[in-house]
Amino acid sequence: MDTSSTRTKHAFAVEGSVALVTGANRGLGRLFAQQLTERGAARVYAAARRPEEIDLPGVVPLGLDITNDRSVRSALARAGDVTLLVNNAGISNWTHLVTSDLAALRQEMDTNFWGTLAMVRAFAPVLGANGGGAILNVLSAQSWFAFPGTNGYHAAKAAQWALTNGVRMELADQGTLVTGLHLGAVDTDFSAAYDGPKGDPAVSVRAGLDGLARGAVEVLADEWSAHVKRALADDPTRLAREIGSGVV
Repeated sequence: MDTSSTRTKHAFAVEGSVALVTGANRGLGRLFAQQLTERGAARVYAAARRPEEIDLPGVVPLGLDITNDRSVRSALARAGDVTLLVNNAGISNWTHLVTSDLAALRQEMDTNFWGTLAMVRAFAPVLGANGGGAILNVLSAQSWFAFPGTNGYHAAKAAQWALTNGVRMELADQGTLVTGLHLGAVDTDFSAAYDGPKGDPAVSVRAGLDGLARGAVEVLADEWSAHVKRALADDPTRLAREIGSGVV
């Protein structure tokens, strides 16, 4: 379910594109690589820290650790024809801001915020040189609400949302579409520790790619994400109470 309505002046054609997907060895990333191939992308670089785990036919496995500058530069050297960057790689260490280990909190920010920014900074000139292209940042409904036990992730995703909005403005002149994809929990190993309702990850991936095709700058992949965004002007503790009471 895609509830987005905000659009730019141009859409992005997935068919014939050259895409790079981070975190593509499993979960959402694997589905992005698969669906891009099915939609006629000319080439799909499936990037992961462990590229030997990538088992999709028709993709180009690419070793990449987005938190390592040398690794990012190496990926850039191999994938200079990219027209679509899908920043999917992310991490949640199930942290509390006040009491959890600082190293675990820093890892969440290093991956979700700094890693995404490193990829954008590296590939933005390539996208510009290749006609503008597009960036799809995989965000989260937790960009917008706090919850005990996942607040390091919340802070990192909030920062990633702000990054997405800022980069969109900075890359507008080179014609790069920058789209943020927000989704609730989906049924992948990333959310294995969450025992609440989970959506179909393939539906969220489809919503993100459909959003690019329409030129959407923000895609809300499910009703939960739409509900959360509507609640931003409300009491900031409301959503945590709803989750705790089993409303969602």
